[in-house]
Amino acid sequence: MTDRTKTKLLAGSVLSIGMLAGLSSAAQADDDATLVLTLKGHHFDPAAPSIPADKRVKVTVTNMDATPAEIESDDFKLEKVLPPGAAVTLAIGPLKAGSYEIHDEYNEDVSKTKLTVK
Repeated sequence: MTDRTKTKLLAGSVLSIGMLAGLSSAAQADDDATLVLTLKGHHFDPAAPSIPADKRVKVTVTNMDATPAEIESDDFKLEKVLPPGAAVTLAIGPLKAGSYEIHDEYNEDVSKTKLTVK
């Protein structure tokens, strides 16, 4: 094998590895979808959260109230009790595009909010 052929093979290998690394980074960025929710005064902030459709999303919920909260949805699998001042990170989805209710089970009448998935 000539030096010129070796150089072409090496350059092609480096280019292929670089392209694969770029694809891996793009896939990882899609996997890093996150949502941060705060529960204060038995209301969620943001009041109208949204997440991407068809993706698994890491959701961090912090209970800023002086009472426990049970974060729940009747529309998809979500149920977690949070002591006062506690935070938890959960994975939800992938969910289809649409609108899903989430609430604090202990204060459902005032805490209901819609999660928009688009």
